[in-house]
Amino acid sequence: MKRATSKSVLSNEFDREIDWELRPGGMLVQKRDAGDASSGPMIKIKISHGSYHHDITVPAQSTFGDLKRVLAQETGLEPKEQRLLFRGKEKEDEECLHMAGVKDMSKVILLEDPASKERKLKEMQKNQCILKAYDAVAKVRAEVDKLSDKVITLEANVHGGIKVTNKEFVVLTELLMLQLLKLDSIEADGEAKVQRRIEVRRVQSFVDTLDNLKARNSNPFSNSKNVVSVTTKWEMFESGVGSLYAPTPLQSSTKITQDWEVFD
Repeated sequence: MKRATSKSVLSNEFDREIDWELRPGGMLVQKRDAGDASSGPMIKIKISHGSYHHDITVPAQSTFGDLKRVLAQETGLEPKEQRLLFRGKEKEDEECLHMAGVKDMSKVILLEDPASKERKLKEMQKNQCILKAYDAVAKVRAEVDKLSDKVITLEANVHGGIKVTNKEFVVLTELLMLQLLKLDSIEADGEAKVQRRIEVRRVQSFVDTLDNLKARNSNPFSNSKNVVSVTTKWEMFESGVGSLYAPTPLQSSTKITQDWEVFD
């Protein structure tokens, strides 16, 4: 039974397709399985990242690409955003640690890729601009809230029949227009731009309301339910055009008498 098993194992070893990889220096070796690195000896590497220091333990047979994946969990930097330097030279992902001379307690320097750093800086500046725009719109919204209370008060007075001076409408309209100018000066993108547009429409609606209230205040009977309806009789001529003047009674050319004439 043991001989059969040995023969089967040997047969599987010969039948298995062998993968090869090219090591730094031009050496062609059999490609390691994923479990080979983890089954080998472990080494501790000291990673220097600016003012931060990390002690990373990895299999000695790992590559620098494997080390980057471990560092991604420690630093939050994606592997493509990392640059690893050992002995003053940047290392490629395919290079093996032990082939480059990395041993236990060796020191490796981690740098963030300049392009990635610049991209993050631009994104941070953009976020700061968005927050600034949000804050500016919020301040205008607070001012408009105060003015909206005054609009509601004026509306109640006009509908209640209380006479309001035109100066109150003019001043309140000018204050609202000032808020529109503030909104127009805010540079906003994305959601902040949407919020600014909403506030602009809100201010414009208050301005329209004031215009309608001002017109009604000047002519309180324009929309009153108690307005007396005056009707005018129209006289139609043959041309089909009416007249605003009441028709003049026509004198009849026929004279009515009570004398009757009997015919045969």
